[in-house]
Parts: sequence; structure tokens; C-alpha cells
Amino acid sequence: MLVIKDIVSHKDEIIKALEKRNFEAKELINKAIELDEKRRSTQVELDEILAKSNSISKQIGMLFKSGQTEEANALKKETGELKEKSKSLSEEMDLIQKELDQILYQIPNVPHDTVPAGTSEDDNEEVYAEGEIPDLGNDPLPHWELAKKYDIIDFELGNKITGAGFPVYKGKGAKLQRALIQYFLDKNTEAGYSEMQVPLVVNEASGYGTGQLPDKEGQMYHVGEDDLYLIPTAEVPLTNIYRDDILEESQLPIKLTGYTPCFRREAGSYGAHVRGLNRLHQFDKVEIVNFVKPENSYQVLDEMVNHVKEILQELGLPYRILRLCGGDLGFTSALTFDFEVYSTAQERWLEISSVSNFETFQSNRLKIRYKDKHKKKHLIHTLNGSSLALPRVIAGILENNQTPNGIKIPEVLVPYTGFEMID
Repeated sequence: MLVIKDIVSHKDEIIKALEKRNFEAKELINKAIELDEKRRSTQVELDEILAKSNSISKQIGMLFKSGQTEEANALKKETGELKEKSKSLSEEMDLIQKELDQILYQIPNVPHDTVPAGTSEDDNEEVYAEGEIPDLGNDPLPHWELAKKYDIIDFELGNKITGAGFPVYKGKGAKLQRALIQYFLDKNTEAGYSEMQVPLVVNEASGYGTGQLPDKEGQMYHVGEDDLYLIPTAEVPLTNIYRDDILEESQLPIKLTGYTPCFRREAGSYGAHVRGLNRLHQFDKVEIVNFVKPENSYQVLDEMVNHVKEILQELGLPYRILRLCGGDLGFTSALTFDFEVYSTAQERWLEISSVSNFETFQSNRLKIRYKDKHKKKHLIHTLNGSSLALPRVIAGILENNQTPNGIKIPEVLVPYTGFEMID
């Protein structure tokens, strides 16, 4: 959520910047400013009434002490009227603030200066590529056929148990899945991230805090009876750990990692591009989250990008990094780099990680601040990244490492899997 004082101070710049997202913000921005002015004027009136009420209360005490009971009772009647007025103004303030919040919830984050203009993923900017795309000869098998051939992932069984998008991993497929999770966590903790195990369901406040609500409400699984949501990513519970907290400057930076299953409805996703592991309703992912001082956040973003690069180098997968354009940028992000692995059999790139800087957009919703040495409070910057999402990594490993004798396991994973081939 944008900071209202920034909107008031930089109205025209923000409206212009949001055009990169192809987002017409003028009407919402003007309404937000109007509500903020109304809120502030109501606050002034409320403060004046409270001050007058306090002053009269002191007079009443002095009058009672001096025996002037009649005058004191007359003033008590006036304070009663002031209390009713202050109560009415407080309720009005709450309504104005709720209306203002609802407006602000509709305005996406302001893109960073380096975000390219564009309307869709076709306008994303490739900034880095590494790794050789293997020559697998004629007709390499896609991962869903490899999974069936070696009996390591059963899509039909998952469909029987639950429905499409809920695969069952079997034998060496399950061990590969577990090996990747442990490898990712080890890499993250070696890089200074503290491992956390977090809930897989969150309340509405947590969803609003990180921006999944109301933006992606239809994409989340909702447990209606308890009004809880299955998490779409560990980012949500990890970031909410510090909701409403005031941190000490000495605590920063805070680096967290966690593994969770993730749940996404993926409503409206159909066609060949969602086949197999390409798009699932339930999948495993390891996440990294950073809480940092604003002046350090873009250096930390670079460090996170390099961290994910190192993992993909060790896995030996051909990948590229894209800087997302305004039209493809997530609602809450100021700048995002997407990592994509090449699917040799499908002859297409598969997104496996997004690394993003949200600046103060999440921390303003979450009210996460820190105190500097002068005891002044500031909003922190939050960042997060996939490190990594498993399904498409597994798809890349299966397809790019297929041989006539089986699928070769990346060397770095062998100590975790206990085998070198799936055959």
C-alpha cells in the first residue's frame, strides 16, 4: 500500500509512474487525497474537542474542591455533550479511514525507474542468460512422459485422489523432491538465512498485509467456515511474522527462509502450456524473505539474484533472467527479476523464480517499522524470492538430463538423493 503522505506530496509523479503498468490512477489518487484531507480536518476537530474536554475536567475538579458545586455540575453537563461529540467524530474517523484504505488497496506499487514499459510478458527484458541447451536429438520426451516411463510422478493417481493439478510423487521422484527441498534450504541457511517452519493457512489480515488480498482473492483457496486461506507461498506467513512490530535498527537485516507446500487455484488456466508440472494447484517451494533498511534494499535485491543464480549454476540448468516490464509486474512489486529454465522437450522457457523488492508497499500495510539511533520510526523495505519452486525445476532436470539409459541426477544433488540415475 502506498504511503498517503507520499501520494499527497508526489501526486503527479505517482500518476505518471503508474502509467508504466498501464494503470489509470488519477481518479483513485484524487479520491485518496480528498479522503485524507477529510480525515485530517476531522482529526483537528476531534483534537480540539478532546483538549477542551480535558481543560473543563480540570476546572470541575477545582470547583468541587472550592465548594462551587452548582458551577461544577453545569460544566459536567457540558463535558457530557463534548464526549458525545468526540465519540461521533471518532466513529466518523474510523469510517473515513476504512474508505481510504479500500481506495489505497486498489492502487498498485509504483514501478522502479529501471522497470521497462510494456503491456505483457512479451515486453520483458532479458538481462542475463547462462548454460548450454543440450542437444537431445530427435523427439526428446517431455517431463510428463518421462515421469510415466520411470514411474516417478503419477498425475492420474493425483487426479483420482483429489483432481487435476495435484500429482503424486513416487519412489525416486519423491526422493528427488525431498532432496531438492533439503538442498535449497541448506544453500539458503549457508547464505545467512534463518530457517522457519510456518503455518500453511493464514487469516485475512495476513493476506491483506502482503498484498494477496484483495488483489488475488479469487486465486486463493478459502476455508469458509473458519475464514482462513491456504497459503499461495511461504512469503505470506514469513513476512507476517513481524506484522505490527517496531524493530530495533540493530536487528536489521533480517533474513528468513522456509519450505512449504503452496496452494493456488489457478482459475482460468487451461491448455497445453499447463500440462504436467507446468502449472499445479499444489506444489512445494522454498522461499527467502528479507527485511532491510530502505537504503540497502537494492543491494540486497542484487544479492538475492546472485544467490539464485548460484543455485542454478550448481544444478547445471540452462536459465535466463528477465526484468519484468510494467504490464507484467506483480501488484505489490516495485522491481522483479524472473528466472526461467529452458524446457528442451517443450522448446519453451519455464518460470521457476521471482525475486522482488516491494520497498515500503508491504511494510506500510503490515505496519513494520524500525527505530533509528534517534528513536525515529521508519518503514522498512521487504523483499522476497523463490529459492526455488520445485515443479518446473524438476521438469527442467528430467527433460535436460534425459539419456538413453535414464535421467542423470545433477552432481550437487547426489549426496541428497543417494542415487545418480533415475532408470
